[in-house]
Amino acid sequence: MKPSLLFLICLLSGLAVSNGAKPNLLLITVDDMSCDSVGAFGCKLKGTTPHIDQLASESLRFQHAHVQVGNCYPSRNVMFSGRYPHNTGVEGFYQIKPIKFPVLCDLMKKGGYYTAIRGKVSHSTPYQPYPWDADLTIGPDGRKLHIKDVSSYGQCTHRGIKEAKAAGKPFCLNINISDPHKPFWKPNDPHKVSRVFQPEEVPIPGFLFDHPDVRKELALYYSSVRRADDAVGAILQALDKSGHADDTIVMFLSDHGMPLPFAKTQLYHHSTWTPWIIRWPGVTRAGSVNNRDMISAVDMLPTMLQMAGIESPAGLDGASFVPVIKGQEQQGRDAVFKVYNENAGGNRHPIRGLQTRTHLYLFNPWSDGTNIFKTATNGTATYRLMKKMAPSDKKIAARLVTMDHRTVEELYDIESDPDCLINLADDPAHQAVKSRLQARLRTFMEESNDHALPAFLNRGDPGALASYMEKVEKESAQRRAKRRKGKQQNKAPGKNSGKKVS
Repeated sequence: MKPSLLFLICLLSGLAVSNGAKPNLLLITVDDMSCDSVGAFGCKLKGTTPHIDQLASESLRFQHAHVQVGNCYPSRNVMFSGRYPHNTGVEGFYQIKPIKFPVLCDLMKKGGYYTAIRGKVSHSTPYQPYPWDADLTIGPDGRKLHIKDVSSYGQCTHRGIKEAKAAGKPFCLNINISDPHKPFWKPNDPHKVSRVFQPEEVPIPGFLFDHPDVRKELALYYSSVRRADDAVGAILQALDKSGHADDTIVMFLSDHGMPLPFAKTQLYHHSTWTPWIIRWPGVTRAGSVNNRDMISAVDMLPTMLQMAGIESPAGLDGASFVPVIKGQEQQGRDAVFKVYNENAGGNRHPIRGLQTRTHLYLFNPWSDGTNIFKTATNGTATYRLMKKMAPSDKKIAARLVTMDHRTVEELYDIESDPDCLINLADDPAHQAVKSRLQARLRTFMEESNDHALPAFLNRGDPGALASYMEKVEKESAQRRAKRRKGKQQNKAPGKNSGKKVS
């Protein structure tokens, strides 16, 4: 072949790659991991996350990243829809079908990607089963992979990449690691961890308190954080072995904070602060940190779409932060709108929040002095200990009141009080700040058509708040009754039909 012809072929081939090749996308999420449990984000306990720290050293990390919701089902649906819960209908742990909006799986498939998911499959789309190209949670032999098995995360990543190659498509993989969600690692656990932390060495989060039983629970949590990190290592090793590390965008974050009181199922700072890391070959700079911009889970879908060169659908609440990733300035990156509605049991305790880099304002329409906040963390050893100690310990009793009852409004100085211990809502010196945050929150609620807006506008009227709560609690009860009825109707009759089963 003549040199000139060879040069022309190479030139055209290079142009084709630069103009048409799509990057692969690997989204890694962990369950219930607080941001400051990660070494790269300031964990006080050494050695919790060596693999995540290594990824961070090769990537861009965001210091002011938040998820919208403090519990996993609605939080993940925000990520994959680019819409707030009141605009998807996924406000709790229930399915919505049919839907009138596309989600990540739909849009990536339409854009030519091979889409596959591992873990949290039932939590990541408005209804299930959803038409992913593959559910990597199911092994090649048809058996479900154990959610706490570290090696299986590398294996399913390898399989997803291999199947995408066979399909002749770039891959969009969502690998969801179960840890450190409960059940935590425990002694003699068959699913091993590379390091076990001891109660005497773990740091106590400022929103909790130092006690031997709290330390024991935290030691199990941090050991589970390490096992999650082991899984991240297995995933990244599989990517490296595939030869696609240089053409794959890796994104890492947690769905919300640790599964202990004042973190999970809340909207406090440590409830939503997430360790968001992005490694985009040729775009991000190794070891770089963004300390300026606030990004949130509702921005994830439009960002991934722009990365992939796919047009965003109409109606998104979020906005791509690709310009920020590329080092450019972008307006509107100074606040995050946060939303909570109900827990896995269907108990409605709506909360709305507005967080800036310096302050957090919360609105709790359910708080009336008697209503008790029901949350997954009420089953923890730490919460049970709080209940036991409260009668004889004034400080614990005060924290328990906050946990159980709150006040209608809360305001915290995140710079001086990131653990949200001192409510400044009634402090005369902070009324100007509160007013500014209230105005910003109102704008978010108006622009997103939030059903809690009338309650917020009448937040000083206990009767109006009670009416709003009666309405949303009734809706939740009707939903649960409908689900129970549907399950009964779909239950196939068997030999025990008509008999009580304990």
